[in-house]
Amino acid sequence: MDGDIRSEVRRHRFLNGEMTQEELARRIGVTRQTIVAIEKGNYNPSVGLALRIARVFGVAVEEVFRLPDGEGDRGADKSQ
Repeated sequence: MDGDIRSEVRRHRFLNGEMTQEELARRIGVTRQTIVAIEKGNYNPSVGLALRIARVFGVAVEEVFRLPDGEGDRGADKSQ
């Protein structure tokens, strides 16, 4: 299931003063290569890492990482 999460990290970096990959990596305690892999969709971050990334941008984690359309609805109560 690798690559099944869509990342908006790159977009959020640019919305935040064109933050570099290196700066984001430093702020969350990972390597720049990790940020590259997340942005390319080659690596899905852990929940903790995703939360740290979202915190840097000051947004909810769902604004930075999304499931492809139609996924994530399994088991949801659609009657509401």
